[in-house]
Amino acid sequence: MLHHISFGVSNIERAAAFYDAAFAHLGYVRVWDDLNPGDPDQAVGYGPPGGGDKFAIKLRGDAASPPGLGFHLAFSAPSQEAVVLFHDAALAHGGTDNGPPGLRPHYAPDYFAAFVVDPDGYHIEVVAKDAG
Repeated sequence: MLHHISFGVSNIERAAAFYDAAFAHLGYVRVWDDLNPGDPDQAVGYGPPGGGDKFAIKLRGDAASPPGLGFHLAFSAPSQEAVVLFHDAALAHGGTDNGPPGLRPHYAPDYFAAFVVDPDGYHIEVVAKDAG
């Protein structure tokens, strides 16, 4: 259904360091970037290697504002181990824990997920279903 999504961030270097580290465990990489210090429209796009972007971060400075309560974005993970590694990398790069890795049987018996808040306040979930 979705083609891509982007988040406005207050600090592009900090956000890129966060997503570079965390996405590495999900198999997503930078597929493009437009990083020119001083340019107010800097951005980075992420997706599968060799593909187009599915997620982008765009510098918006002080105007960056995550949506309110009720919004979160969930990314697919290839395995439970990838969920754990994403969570660890996210916390090591400025994210905040919002639910440690583990099974969430109230969603489904095989729903293994972790929840973080990125450095700009966006709520992120990573989930592996039917993956060991």
